Amino acid sequence: MFLIAGLGNPGKKYEKTRHNLGFMVIDELARRNSVSVDKSKFKSLTGEFKLGGEKVILMKPQTYMNLSGEAIREAVNFYKIDLKNLLVIYDDLDIPMGALRIRTSGSSGTHNGMKSVVSQLGSRDFPRVRIGIGSNKDDNLIDFVIGKPSKSEEAVLSDTVSEAAHAVECYIADGIDKAMNRFNSGKVTK
Repeated sequence: MFLIAGLGNPGKKYEKTRHNLGFMVIDELARRNSVSVDKSKFKSLTGEFKLGGEKVILMKPQTYMNLSGEAIREAVNFYKIDLKNLLVIYDDLDIPMGALRIRTSGSSGTHNGMKSVVSQLGSRDFPRVRIGIGSNKDDNLIDFVIGKPSKSEEAVLSDTVSEAAHAVECYIADGIDKAMNRFNSGKVTK
């Protein structure tokens, strides 16, 4: 069994913002696998499907970003998920726009949602997919993160969301090492 959690903020105000890329990947996985992510469970919207004989639970915490760990901890505890079968997807302003970084573990960096997840799980040893949003040093970082991307950024991020969904499916079917080798990228846009 795999738990795939995309981080974001609920509500229309945050739709299509850089900070909701985790939700966007979950939506793309749901679309590709013909599943609805609309069941309310664990302070989240969830949906389930099978991929290669494995049960996959998609999760979009509805706690707001900074409390995402509460929802993920509840699901991990309920299903007794081995942390190697938990994958958290989130935006990251510390890597270039459109880049994917898949890792088996790591720190939470500057991401408050990941700080919550690490704190609630008491571990940083679980896989994650980081989606680069770059950063605009001239803007307030909070405004940048919860802002909507420009049209050119939107095109890059749309492609990256699709690529991230492929990476998640590869992780489930073939393991984290193959997903890292195949999908880690260093894209940079101008």
